[in-house]
Amino acid sequence: MAIRGIHHVAVNTANFDRLVKFYREAFGFEPALDEMGWSDSAEIDSIIGVPGSAARTTMLKAGNAYLEIFEYSSPAPRVEGPLAPNDRGYTHFAVDTDDIEADFIKLQQAGMTFVKNEYGDMGEIKAIYGKDPDGNVIELQQISPGHDMCLTRRRVPEA
Repeated sequence: MAIRGIHHVAVNTANFDRLVKFYREAFGFEPALDEMGWSDSAEIDSIIGVPGSAARTTMLKAGNAYLEIFEYSSPAPRVEGPLAPNDRGYTHFAVDTDDIEADFIKLQQAGMTFVKNEYGDMGEIKAIYGKDPDGNVIELQQISPGHDMCLTRRRVPEA
């Protein structure tokens, strides 16, 4: 048995409908599962390690990535603001594009804010950080096809 890769990234929001709409419209994510919710579930509480939890959730899919969105109604979150790139813990996820110029404009029009008005160009890698409507940090990147980290060069190992 071997790890095959990262399956999904999850974000917790105070406005479930707004964030689902943003990722669907801005990034083209589509529902992978129907929305679900829970409360008073000893089984889920034990799986996630949060007693008395209650939430709505959905799983979205785009390309080879899944994004899970939660809105917890119980217990209340400890921290008001999202993490910054230099904080400890999960601080951002990166989306890969083959046209950073067009997607940079499209994402701005969809409501994403960026750290500056143009992306960085380091030759084989072009990138910029921004934030979704909740302030979650997202990296937009384009890697040249010949680079070892280019997704089109990566292959999932055969099982």
